Amino acid sequence: MARASYLGERLGSQSEGASVVEWTSLLMTLALCAIGLLSIYSATINAGIPMFFTKQLIFTGIGLAVMLGVMFSPVRWIEVGAPFFYGLALLLLVAVLLVGKVVNGQKNWIAIGSFTFQPSELAKVCTLLAIARFMARPNVNLQTVRDLGTVFLYILAPVVLIILEPDYGSATVFAALFLGIALWGGADLLLLYALVTPPLVALAALFGIKPLLIALVVVSVGTLMFRRTIVVTAVVIGLNIGAGYAMPWVFNNVLKPYQKQRIEILLDPNKDPRGQGYNVVQSKMAVGSGGLWGRGFQQGTQTQLRYIPKQWTDFIYCVPTEEFGFVGGTLVLALLAGLCMRILLVAELVQRKFESTVIAGIASIWAYHTFINIGMALGLLPVIGIPLPFMSAGGTSLVINLAMLGFVMNFFRQMRKRHDT
Repeated sequence: MARASYLGERLGSQSEGASVVEWTSLLMTLALCAIGLLSIYSATINAGIPMFFTKQLIFTGIGLAVMLGVMFSPVRWIEVGAPFFYGLALLLLVAVLLVGKVVNGQKNWIAIGSFTFQPSELAKVCTLLAIARFMARPNVNLQTVRDLGTVFLYILAPVVLIILEPDYGSATVFAALFLGIALWGGADLLLLYALVTPPLVALAALFGIKPLLIALVVVSVGTLMFRRTIVVTAVVIGLNIGAGYAMPWVFNNVLKPYQKQRIEILLDPNKDPRGQGYNVVQSKMAVGSGGLWGRGFQQGTQTQLRYIPKQWTDFIYCVPTEEFGFVGGTLVLALLAGLCMRILLVAELVQRKFESTVIAGIASIWAYHTFINIGMALGLLPVIGIPLPFMSAGGTSLVINLAMLGFVMNFFRQMRKRHDT
């Protein structure tokens, strides 16, 4: 009760006559949409392709309308309909494999006339709703293998279909969603540790034997700090050793050539500065050239001279950082981080398991997208086609993100109504 009271005071829910609208989240989202529109306009208008700005403006209006629709939908309908939404999402993912439109070697779009949409974006929120409904059942405990395994199966089905497209970037979002929900739902921390550390050790192995050994020592010490049985500790450490020493074989025998190139460019972008490493090199130059205050609106050389291909999508972060410098880039990061932190406060306050799980899952999705997209722009992570929430050009992504905000606003509104009564 003390925790809920404290959060309520921070969110203003204890004040008499308080608004049923979560204005802070809404205003931060609108600010991100506005910055995104300005960035897309700047990146495309002088290039003679204003249609990207026009489409984003239209989809912003559509997304806000969808957000309002979701915000005022009965929560009971959303919860009861969650399995149907999940089934529909899986059917669309199957459909895209059969009749999807191929873009850049990936069959991940469904085209209806001039309109196209990406089912994997819809699948994120539908999968989240289905998992939240499962977790709202009585006696569900994510510390049991049965219940955590059930959540994993909910995630696995769309991931397999998305990998078949193939769209590995979108598939990784579901992994982040699983970890976020498991952590929020109280799963065993050692189990989560065992899921997270092997990929990190495998990544260290790509840098050589010395980084691998350092990573294994650090991970092993961390495992010992959990103070579990010798068998459990040995299994976790063994998983990490196996992941580390198997990575070179996987790299040479399993990964496709373009996947190898992305990893090689991550390790050394200057290895192919005019080819696969071009985007990363130019992106880092754009981010760094902005200085403290930036070059000014529509004055960025990397952006306006179009050195960064399609900078209005995956590399949208380069535009505000080059034109408005460190201040602009920090503002974007602060808005995204603040939005995730704010809705987590709402998730703690709403108390109902279904609602809190949905909001926590949304925070996990947005946080992961932010981390990966900005990491791509800074050359710290491989380019895997993850858009920046509310800013990257893309109608499906924008509408789905605004719909997810609608869920947050809806559950906040319901919490306020319950408090007032």
